[in-house]
Amino acid sequence: MTKELLLQSEWQKRIGSSKLATKSKLRGQHKGSHRSSRFGSSMDFSDFREYHPGDDVRQVDWNVYARTEKYFIKRFLDEQEMRVHILLDASKSMVHPEKWLLARQLALALGQLVLQNDDRLSFSVISAQQVIPFRKKGATYKQAFAHTIASLQPPSLKDSFVQHAMKQLAKGQTVLILITDGLEPIAEWEALIKRLPRYAGDIRIIQIATQEEMKPNFTGDVELYDVETDEKLNISMSNQMIQQYINKKTEHEKKFQLLCAKYGVATIQLVAEEGFSSAFFHRLKKENWIM
Repeated sequence: MTKELLLQSEWQKRIGSSKLATKSKLRGQHKGSHRSSRFGSSMDFSDFREYHPGDDVRQVDWNVYARTEKYFIKRFLDEQEMRVHILLDASKSMVHPEKWLLARQLALALGQLVLQNDDRLSFSVISAQQVIPFRKKGATYKQAFAHTIASLQPPSLKDSFVQHAMKQLAKGQTVLILITDGLEPIAEWEALIKRLPRYAGDIRIIQIATQEEMKPNFTGDVELYDVETDEKLNISMSNQMIQQYINKKTEHEKKFQLLCAKYGVATIQLVAEEGFSSAFFHRLKKENWIM
Protein backbone atom coordinates (compact mmCIF):
# COMPACT_ATOMS: atom_id res chain seq x y z
CA MET A 1 0.00 0.00 0.00
CA THR A 2 1.39 3.39 -0.95
CA LYS A 3 1.40 6.60 0.98
CA GLU A 4 -1.21 8.10 -1.38
CA LEU A 5 -3.70 5.39 -0.40
CA LEU A 6 -3.20 6.20 3.27
CA LEU A 7 -3.42 10.00 3.03
CA GLN A 8 -5.20 11.87 0.26
CA SER A 9 -3.33 14.73 -1.43
CA GLU A 10 -5.81 17.23 0.00
CA TRP A 11 -5.05 15.98 3.51
CA GLN A 12 -1.32 16.17 2.81
CA LYS A 13 -1.62 19.86 1.97
CA ARG A 14 -3.51 20.59 5.18
CA ILE A 15 -1.03 18.57 7.21
CA GLY A 16 1.76 20.63 5.67
CA SER A 17 0.37 23.79 7.27
CA SER A 18 -0.05 22.23 10.72
CA LYS A 19 2.24 21.74 13.71
CA LEU A 20 2.31 19.47 16.73
CA ALA A 21 1.42 21.56 19.77
CA THR A 22 3.03 20.98 23.17
CA LYS A 23 3.73 22.87 26.38
CA SER A 24 6.54 20.52 27.33
CA LYS A 25 9.87 22.26 28.01
CA LEU A 26 11.87 19.09 27.50
CA ARG A 27 13.91 19.71 24.33
CA GLY A 28 16.93 18.42 22.52
CA GLN A 29 20.09 20.49 22.10
CA HIS A 30 19.99 20.55 18.31
CA LYS A 31 18.36 23.26 16.26
CA GLY A 32 14.71 22.84 15.33
CA SER A 33 11.72 24.98 14.52
CA HIS A 34 10.13 25.07 17.98
CA ARG A 35 10.96 27.86 20.41
CA SER A 36 11.98 26.84 23.88
CA SER A 37 11.79 28.84 27.10
CA ARG A 38 15.57 29.16 27.05
CA PHE A 39 17.33 32.11 25.47
CA GLY A 40 19.93 31.69 22.80
CA SER A 41 21.18 33.02 19.50
CA SER A 42 18.27 32.90 17.08
CA MET A 43 17.26 36.09 15.25
CA ASP A 44 13.93 36.36 17.08
CA PHE A 45 14.15 39.15 19.64
CA SER A 46 12.57 38.54 23.06
CA ASP A 47 13.36 41.39 25.50
CA PHE A 48 16.10 43.26 27.40
CA ARG A 49 17.81 42.67 30.71
CA GLU A 50 20.53 44.56 32.57
CA TYR A 51 24.12 43.79 31.68
CA HIS A 52 26.09 41.67 34.18
CA PRO A 53 29.85 41.07 34.20
CA GLY A 54 30.63 38.11 31.96
CA ASP A 55 27.77 38.76 29.51
CA ASP A 56 28.60 38.98 25.81
CA VAL A 57 29.30 42.67 25.16
CA ARG A 58 28.20 42.18 21.56
CA GLN A 59 24.64 41.89 22.83
CA VAL A 60 24.70 45.34 24.49
CA ASP A 61 22.12 47.65 22.93
CA TRP A 62 23.90 50.98 22.52
CA ASN A 63 20.74 52.77 21.47
CA VAL A 64 19.20 51.97 24.85
CA TYR A 65 22.42 53.09 26.54
CA ALA A 66 22.27 56.42 24.69
CA ARG A 67 18.79 57.04 26.08
CA THR A 68 19.21 55.70 29.61
CA GLU A 69 22.99 55.64 30.25
CA LYS A 70 22.50 52.08 31.45
CA TYR A 71 23.79 48.88 29.91
CA PHE A 72 21.18 46.44 28.67
CA ILE A 73 21.66 43.35 26.56
CA LYS A 74 19.25 41.86 24.06
CA ARG A 75 17.77 38.43 24.64
CA PHE A 76 16.76 36.16 21.78
CA LEU A 77 14.55 33.12 21.74
CA ASP A 78 16.42 29.89 21.27
CA GLU A 79 15.13 27.33 18.79
CA GLN A 80 15.49 23.72 19.80
CA GLU A 81 14.23 20.48 18.37
CA MET A 82 11.32 18.50 19.73
CA ARG A 83 11.86 14.79 20.20
CA VAL A 84 8.69 12.83 19.54
CA HIS A 85 8.13 9.10 19.94
CA ILE A 86 5.08 7.44 18.37
CA LEU A 87 4.28 3.92 19.58
CA LEU A 88 1.73 1.93 17.57
CA ASP A 89 -0.31 -1.02 18.82
CA ALA A 90 -0.38 -3.88 16.30
CA SER A 91 -1.91 -6.52 18.57
CA LYS A 92 -4.75 -8.57 17.09
CA SER A 93 -7.49 -6.47 18.68
CA MET A 94 -6.43 -3.72 16.24
CA VAL A 95 -7.09 -5.92 13.19
CA HIS A 96 -10.48 -4.40 12.31
CA PRO A 97 -9.84 -2.84 8.85
CA GLU A 98 -11.10 0.65 9.66
CA LYS A 99 -9.41 0.69 13.07
CA TRP A 100 -6.05 -0.35 11.61
CA LEU A 101 -6.38 2.11 8.73
CA LEU A 102 -7.06 5.07 11.02
CA ALA A 103 -4.23 4.04 13.36
CA ARG A 104 -1.71 4.05 10.48
CA GLN A 105 -3.08 7.27 9.03
CA LEU A 106 -2.70 9.04 12.37
CA ALA A 107 0.79 7.65 12.91
CA LEU A 108 1.83 8.82 9.44
CA ALA A 109 0.28 12.28 9.74
CA LEU A 110 1.69 12.95 13.21
CA GLY A 111 5.11 11.68 12.17
CA GLN A 112 5.14 13.94 9.14
CA LEU A 113 4.26 16.92 11.34
CA VAL A 114 7.36 16.20 13.37
CA LEU A 115 9.70 15.69 10.41
CA GLN A 116 8.48 18.66 8.36
CA ASN A 117 9.28 21.00 11.26
CA ASP A 118 12.87 19.76 11.44
CA ASP A 119 12.27 17.86 14.66
CA ARG A 120 13.37 14.37 15.64
CA LEU A 121 10.98 11.46 15.21
CA SER A 122 11.12 8.01 16.74
CA PHE A 123 8.53 5.46 15.67
CA SER A 124 8.11 1.89 16.83
CA VAL A 125 5.38 -0.71 16.66
CA ILE A 126 4.42 -3.57 18.95
CA SER A 127 3.92 -6.34 16.39
CA ALA A 128 4.32 -10.05 15.81
CA GLN A 129 6.72 -9.16 13.00
CA GLN A 130 10.08 -7.56 13.69
CA VAL A 131 9.88 -3.93 12.62
CA ILE A 132 13.03 -1.85 12.81
CA PRO A 133 12.34 1.36 14.77
CA PHE A 134 12.36 4.52 12.64
CA ARG A 135 14.58 7.27 14.04
CA LYS A 136 15.17 10.30 11.82
CA LYS A 137 15.15 14.09 11.85
CA GLY A 138 14.05 16.52 9.14
CA ALA A 139 11.66 16.81 6.21
CA THR A 140 13.89 14.84 3.83
CA TYR A 141 12.80 11.67 5.63
CA LYS A 142 9.03 12.13 5.18
CA GLN A 143 8.94 9.76 2.21
CA ALA A 144 10.97 7.13 4.04
CA PHE A 145 8.59 7.32 6.99
CA ALA A 146 5.57 7.00 4.69
CA HIS A 147 7.14 3.83 3.27
CA THR A 148 7.67 2.47 6.79
CA ILE A 149 4.02 2.96 7.70
CA ALA A 150 2.70 1.65 4.36
CA SER A 151 4.83 -1.49 4.75
CA LEU A 152 3.34 -2.51 8.09
CA GLN A 153 1.63 -5.90 8.09
CA PRO A 154 -1.91 -6.33 9.50
CA PRO A 155 -1.98 -6.78 13.29
CA SER A 156 -1.28 -10.36 14.33
CA LEU A 157 0.32 -10.11 17.80
CA LYS A 158 -1.59 -12.30 20.26
CA ASP A 159 0.34 -10.97 23.24
CA SER A 160 -0.35 -7.80 25.25
CA PHE A 161 0.59 -4.45 23.70
CA VAL A 162 0.96 -2.91 27.15
CA GLN A 163 3.37 -5.55 28.45
CA HIS A 164 5.74 -4.99 25.52
CA ALA A 165 5.53 -1.19 25.37
CA MET A 166 8.34 -0.42 27.82
CA LYS A 167 10.89 -2.22 25.66
CA GLN A 168 10.38 0.32 22.87
CA LEU A 169 10.64 3.55 24.87
CA ALA A 170 13.59 5.89 25.31
CA LYS A 171 13.92 8.60 27.94
CA GLY A 172 14.22 12.30 27.21
CA GLN A 173 11.32 12.63 24.76
CA THR A 174 9.41 15.90 24.41
CA VAL A 175 6.20 14.15 23.39
CA LEU A 176 5.24 10.46 23.63
CA ILE A 177 2.16 9.34 21.67
CA LEU A 178 0.60 5.88 22.04
CA ILE A 179 -1.91 4.79 19.38
CA THR A 180 -3.97 1.86 20.65
CA ASP A 181 -7.47 0.63 21.38
CA GLY A 182 -6.76 0.51 25.12
CA LEU A 183 -8.52 -2.82 25.66
CA GLU A 184 -5.95 -4.42 27.97
CA PRO A 185 -6.91 -4.86 31.65
CA ILE A 186 -6.67 -1.73 33.79
CA ALA A 187 -4.08 -3.37 36.07
CA GLU A 188 -1.75 -3.79 33.08
CA TRP A 189 -2.33 -0.20 31.99
CA GLU A 190 -1.56 1.11 35.47
CA ALA A 191 1.75 -0.76 35.55
CA LEU A 192 2.71 1.02 32.31
CA ILE A 193 1.17 4.48 32.71
CA LYS A 194 2.68 5.22 36.11
CA ARG A 195 6.15 4.76 34.54
CA LEU A 196 5.58 6.86 31.41
CA PRO A 197 6.37 10.28 32.98
CA ARG A 198 10.00 9.14 33.24
CA TYR A 199 10.18 9.05 29.46
CA ALA A 200 8.52 12.25 28.25
CA GLY A 201 7.30 15.65 29.36
CA ASP A 202 4.07 15.36 27.35
CA ILE A 203 2.32 11.97 27.15
CA ARG A 204 -0.74 11.31 24.99
CA ILE A 205 -2.81 8.22 24.29
CA ILE A 206 -5.02 7.98 21.21
CA GLN A 207 -7.70 5.34 21.73
CA ILE A 208 -9.34 4.01 18.59
CA ALA A 209 -12.66 2.20 18.91
CA THR A 210 -15.17 0.84 16.42
CA GLN A 211 -18.90 1.49 16.57
CA GLU A 212 -19.43 -2.24 17.04
CA GLU A 213 -17.15 -2.26 20.11
CA MET A 214 -18.97 0.70 21.60
CA LYS A 215 -22.46 -0.65 20.97
CA PRO A 216 -22.80 -4.19 19.56
CA ASN A 217 -25.79 -4.83 17.31
CA PHE A 218 -25.78 -8.65 17.42
CA THR A 219 -29.02 -10.51 18.01
CA GLY A 220 -29.91 -14.14 18.57
CA ASP A 221 -27.49 -17.02 18.98
CA VAL A 222 -23.94 -16.05 17.99
CA GLU A 223 -20.42 -17.39 18.35
CA LEU A 224 -18.02 -14.82 19.80
CA TYR A 225 -14.37 -15.14 18.85
CA ASP A 226 -11.50 -13.56 20.80
CA VAL A 227 -8.91 -12.66 18.16
CA GLU A 228 -6.10 -12.39 20.73
CA THR A 229 -6.66 -15.70 22.55
CA ASP A 230 -8.48 -17.72 19.82
CA GLU A 231 -11.14 -18.58 22.41
CA LYS A 232 -14.71 -19.08 21.18
CA LEU A 233 -17.93 -18.64 23.10
CA ASN A 234 -21.47 -19.51 22.05
CA ILE A 235 -23.98 -17.09 23.52
CA SER A 236 -27.54 -15.85 23.07
CA MET A 237 -27.44 -12.09 22.60
CA SER A 238 -30.32 -10.33 24.35
CA ASN A 239 -30.87 -6.67 25.14
CA GLN A 240 -29.90 -7.44 28.72
CA MET A 241 -26.66 -9.12 27.64
CA ILE A 242 -25.76 -6.18 25.39
CA GLN A 243 -26.45 -3.72 28.20
CA GLN A 244 -24.20 -5.70 30.54
CA TYR A 245 -21.43 -5.47 27.96
CA ILE A 246 -21.95 -1.72 27.53
CA ASN A 247 -21.85 -1.24 31.31
CA LYS A 248 -18.55 -3.15 31.58
CA LYS A 249 -17.09 -1.23 28.64
CA THR A 250 -18.15 2.08 30.21
CA GLU A 251 -16.63 1.07 33.54
CA HIS A 252 -13.35 0.16 31.82
CA GLU A 253 -13.25 3.53 30.03
CA LYS A 254 -13.93 5.48 33.23
CA LYS A 255 -11.15 3.67 35.08
CA PHE A 256 -8.81 4.23 32.15
CA GLN A 257 -9.55 7.97 32.05
CA LEU A 258 -9.09 8.33 35.81
CA LEU A 259 -5.80 6.44 35.64
CA CYS A 260 -4.48 8.69 32.86
CA ALA A 261 -5.58 11.84 34.70
CA LYS A 262 -3.81 10.64 37.84
CA TYR A 263 -0.46 10.50 36.03
CA GLY A 264 -0.96 13.53 33.80
CA VAL A 265 -1.53 11.59 30.58
CA ALA A 266 -3.76 13.23 27.97
CA THR A 267 -6.24 10.95 26.19
CA ILE A 268 -8.66 11.13 23.30
CA GLN A 269 -11.00 8.44 22.00
CA LEU A 270 -11.68 8.32 18.26
CA VAL A 271 -14.26 6.26 16.38
CA ALA A 272 -12.70 4.46 13.43
CA GLU A 273 -15.74 4.77 11.18
CA GLU A 274 -15.72 8.58 11.48
CA GLY A 275 -12.51 8.60 9.45
CA PHE A 276 -9.18 10.39 9.36
CA SER A 277 -10.34 13.88 8.38
CA SER A 278 -12.70 14.16 11.35
CA ALA A 279 -10.17 12.64 13.74
CA PHE A 280 -7.16 14.71 12.72
CA PHE A 281 -8.45 18.06 11.53
CA HIS A 282 -11.36 18.33 13.95
CA ARG A 283 -10.82 16.28 17.10
CA LEU A 284 -7.06 16.67 17.51
CA LYS A 285 -7.24 20.39 16.71
CA LYS A 286 -10.15 20.87 19.11
CA GLU A 287 -8.06 19.26 21.88
CA ASN A 288 -5.10 21.51 20.93
CA TRP A 289 -2.93 18.51 20.11
CA ILE A 290 -2.12 20.11 16.77
CA MET A 291 -2.31 23.69 15.55
